[in-house]
Amino acid sequence: MRHRTLTAAAIGTGILLAGCTAAPPPSPTATFPAPSSSAPVTSAPAASTASPARTAPAMIAGTPQPVATGLAAPWSVVFRDGTPLVSERNSARILELAPDGSARPIGTVEGVVGRGESGLLGLAVGGGGDLYVYSTASDGNRVQRFAVTGTPGSLSLGQPDTLLAGIPAASTHDGGRIAFGPDGMLYVTAGDAQQRNSAQERDSLAGKILRMTPDGEVPSDNPFPGSLTYSYGHRNPQGLAWADDGTLFATEFGQNTWDELNVIRPGANYGWPTVEGIAGREGFVDPVQQWQPGTASPSGMAQAGGTLFIANLRGQVLRSVPVSDPTTFTDHYSREYGRIRDIALSPDGQLWFMTNNTDGRGDPQPGDDRILAVPLA
Repeated sequence: MRHRTLTAAAIGTGILLAGCTAAPPPSPTATFPAPSSSAPVTSAPAASTASPARTAPAMIAGTPQPVATGLAAPWSVVFRDGTPLVSERNSARILELAPDGSARPIGTVEGVVGRGESGLLGLAVGGGGDLYVYSTASDGNRVQRFAVTGTPGSLSLGQPDTLLAGIPAASTHDGGRIAFGPDGMLYVTAGDAQQRNSAQERDSLAGKILRMTPDGEVPSDNPFPGSLTYSYGHRNPQGLAWADDGTLFATEFGQNTWDELNVIRPGANYGWPTVEGIAGREGFVDPVQQWQPGTASPSGMAQAGGTLFIANLRGQVLRSVPVSDPTTFTDHYSREYGRIRDIALSPDGQLWFMTNNTDGRGDPQPGDDRILAVPLA
C-alpha cells in the first residue's frame, strides 16, 4: 500500500537570511557513538559505542576543476550507471551531464510547486536504476519513483509512481534529501515546514528522518511499528551520509544558535524545538558537532575514506570532518565559490561539489551555478 498523510501543505514565509559571524563555537562536549568494527548492516543501522579505530582520513588533494557550468538553481547530483543526473529546483528539470560538461534535460517533473526553498529537491538512484525524486506539489512534499530509459546521451524520464505524498511543505524547512542506506532502505529528510511542534509529534511526517522500503512501505524493523518515522525532533535536516560501518550521520539547519551534525539512532529524539545544539537534556540526543549558522548552514554531505564532506550555504565553505573524531573539522575554499549546496563522490573517486548562487540568495559569479570536481588522497 501507499502511505499518505492528509496534512495540507502549509505555505509560509520568512527565514533569517543573513547574520554576522560571531566568535568560533566552543568544542562540543557530546559523546560520539563511535563506529563498530562489523561489516555494513542489513537491517536498521545503529551506532556502536565501541572505541573508534583511528585511521588516516581522506583529504582534498588538488585544485577544483569545473565539471558543468551555467546551471539554474541546482539542488542535487547523483550518478546512475556512471552518468551524472542533476535536479534544478525552480525549473523542475532533471539534467543529464555529458563528459564535455554539457547538460540536456531527460524530463521535467510534473506538478512541482516551487516557493522559496521548495520545488524539485533531492535525487537518489535505486538498485534497479530507477530514479527516486523528492519534490513539492500543491498538497505537500512527495517522494516519487521514475523509470529511466535510453542510453547515456539519450536518457529519458518515465512516468511517476508516487510512493509517499503529503509531507508537510512550506516556503522554508522542507528537508528534501533522499538516499539509500547500506541496508537497501530509502531514507528521507523532512523539515518541520514552519510547524515547530510537529517535529515532536511522531504521527506527523514533519521534522523527521523517514525510512521506507524501495516500494514506499514501512520496514518491519522500523523503531515505531507501522510508522515511517526513523528519528524525530528535527528542524530542517538536509544531508545524509553513512560511515563504512553503517553509522548514519545527518546535517541539520538550526535557527539562530547552532547548526548540527548528528549521529542518527533509530527512534531517537533530537530535541527540536525544545533544544537547539548541545544541551545535555535527558531524553534528547545531542549533536556530535555544532556550528553557528552564519559560518555553516550545512546542506548536502558525502562520506569518503573515513571523512565526512559537508556543503555549507551561508558559510560558503566546504567542510571536512573525520568520522573517527567528528568534534574536529577543517574548512576548504572559504567564500571562494559562494554558497555550496550538495556534495557527491563520483565513480572515479573524485569529490564533486555544487554551488547554489543563482537561487536568489547568492551572489552569482561568472559560470554559476557550477559543479566542480577535486581529487582526494
